[in-house]
Amino acid sequence: MSRPSTPEEARHVDKRPRLDLEEDVVDGTPDVQPETTVEATPAGAAREKAAKGPKKASKRKARKQKHTPPEPYSSEHVIWLEIQELLGESVIKAAEEDDRDWTAPFENKTELELTVSALSSTGESLSVAPAPYPPWVIITPTALPGETIRARVYRHGRLSSHADLIEVIKPNPELRDDTRVKCQYFTKCGGCQYQMLSYDTQLDLKRNVIVKAYRNFSDLPSSSVPTIQPTIGSPLQYGYRTKITPHFDRPLKKLQAQADGSKPDGFNVGFNRVGTRHVLDIEECPIATPVLNETLGPVRENIFKKFATYKKGVSLLLRESLAVSAKDVLGESSLGPEELATAIEQKICVTDHKGTILERVGDKFFEYTAGSFFQNNNSVLVPLTSYVRDAVFPADAPPDAQHRPTHLVDAYCGSGLFSIMLEPHFGVVRGIELSAEGIRASRANATLNAIPAEKISFLEGDAANIFATVQDFPRDRTVLIIDPPRKGSDEKFIGQLIGFACQTVVYVSCNVHTQARDVGMILRKSEAEMQGKKYVLESVRGFDLFPQTAHVESVAVLRLVDVAQS
Repeated sequence: MSRPSTPEEARHVDKRPRLDLEEDVVDGTPDVQPETTVEATPAGAAREKAAKGPKKASKRKARKQKHTPPEPYSSEHVIWLEIQELLGESVIKAAEEDDRDWTAPFENKTELELTVSALSSTGESLSVAPAPYPPWVIITPTALPGETIRARVYRHGRLSSHADLIEVIKPNPELRDDTRVKCQYFTKCGGCQYQMLSYDTQLDLKRNVIVKAYRNFSDLPSSSVPTIQPTIGSPLQYGYRTKITPHFDRPLKKLQAQADGSKPDGFNVGFNRVGTRHVLDIEECPIATPVLNETLGPVRENIFKKFATYKKGVSLLLRESLAVSAKDVLGESSLGPEELATAIEQKICVTDHKGTILERVGDKFFEYTAGSFFQNNNSVLVPLTSYVRDAVFPADAPPDAQHRPTHLVDAYCGSGLFSIMLEPHFGVVRGIELSAEGIRASRANATLNAIPAEKISFLEGDAANIFATVQDFPRDRTVLIIDPPRKGSDEKFIGQLIGFACQTVVYVSCNVHTQARDVGMILRKSEAEMQGKKYVLESVRGFDLFPQTAHVESVAVLRLVDVAQS
């Protein structure tokens, strides 16, 4: 749920011509990072030097130094761990010793017939190259385990190559049903990976992503990680995205405007073609809300008419909003109750980055700037916030009021979603945010929802001491919600969290891999540094905020317990 968690919020564009890869489900681009490389171990180099002399070893060392490690917890890092798991430790070690872990056994454009072994956490398939090739993994989009496929290689990495899917020769009928696909650009646009799967299968796959994340990144014994609960689905599986950012590249000089103002040949407005930085022309996106698709057509037509005036590429914004304003909700306009009730059900599309969005979540309203962060699947926000509420106040908790949580700290509060949605259940709520813009929005939203200032407040926190403003809160009756960016928290923040020592911590994350890392750190540091107490991981559960994609959000609940009772 955290910033950025949506298709538009974060972009990391690689300079290689074959790739345009971004964090998250990014505007028609799969959730993978730009390809980086992994430094090999020095063992093989030492043996090479002893066998072949210092000159050859020096050349080999220079070549090895060109390989830089992937960004930790990035998709490239995640896939590398899954490649290791698929090939096995002995194969990896042998390849390193023979100095062939970076030497692909085939050239670009080689076509291979493959049997898919597994799905990666990014939704791409992993296949092992057939004999007589040495063990080497082929990474291919939109193929499923057990399927026989034909793929064309286009780029190499460490013990792996990326390839385009040419055809599915033998599909997996237990998983694949292409009649489920609702987008004509599926397999071409990089935004969705799972349209051919049943929704139950998608949810199972996303649960497995969380299982693997905690196994690979938490550094916790299996006894400390509870059974990962089934993923909670989105009420809408299509037509749910309330924000899209189609884009186009700088028009080439050779392109000619059409006399009737229609689309010029070779000029595309849409999302990135899978595995490339090239824009795929897309007239409609089935996962976007109806009002966005209704607006996309006229927006495209306007661009076609004046495309020659653009000197550079542009990223557009289409964002859904209620047709009413904050003044209407506050009763400061001429709309009567019946007119307001009718107008609230109407939606409009805002295309100005600086425009104002008004959104309703349950019985609460949120206003924010169109270009700022707010979750892009409104349909799942009530289930998500209700789940957090029920985790904080479990049904089997003691009924006595003495131990019931009374204070809420919402760190990384953004526009105040959790603070405002959970406010009725607490006596005091304090939102903390490093962004001044977020604080302004959250304060305005508290006013919009008629929450008194003595009950809820939002303060701009200092990263060096983010809990300074809540030192008077009773720790045994305080709940902390953290909803950090994709990079997660850091050791300094977690040290402050341990020092604050509140009773319950709810960690909401759009990157389960950094969440697993941070949760592991919290558990270890609490056991080492707290006197007689420690945090335990009570539950972990995924939420599907982006159906048809490989992305999954995760909610982890931690409780402070007495060591003697654990």
